[in-house]
Amino acid sequence: MTDGVRNITTALATISEHWQPHRLTSINDYDVKVVKLEGEFVWHTHPDTEELFLVLSGELTIQLRDRDVVLGPNDVFVVPRGVEHCPKADEEVEALLFEPQGTVNTGDAGGAMTSQLREINNT
Repeated sequence: MTDGVRNITTALATISEHWQPHRLTSINDYDVKVVKLEGEFVWHTHPDTEELFLVLSGELTIQLRDRDVVLGPNDVFVVPRGVEHCPKADEEVEALLFEPQGTVNTGDAGGAMTSQLREINNT
C-alpha cells in the first residue's frame, strides 16, 4: 500500500469521529487500522476471522457473553473467530486493529454503526 513511514500519532490526530476505522497501512492480506472509540458499540461477530485490538491510550472493555476483558495502554487482545463481542469505552480510547482486508467493523450485525474503511492521508 505504501512504502513510506506512517506515524500513528499523526494519523490519529486526523480522526475526528469515533468508531470510524482508518487504514494506516496493509501487510499481506491484512489491514492495520487506527481508530478512536468512545461509548458502546454493537454486539456482533466476525464469523470468518479473529480480530486483534491493541490499545494505545485509554481503557477499552471488550464485552463477551461470558466475561469482560479490560484493556489499558499497550494491552493486546484477540477476539476469537465467531465470538460475539461488544467493545465499550467510557472515555476516549485510541487503538490499532489488525484484521483481514475487507472486514466490516460491525461484522454480521450491520446497522447504523457500519463504517466504510477510510484512508489516512498525509501522515
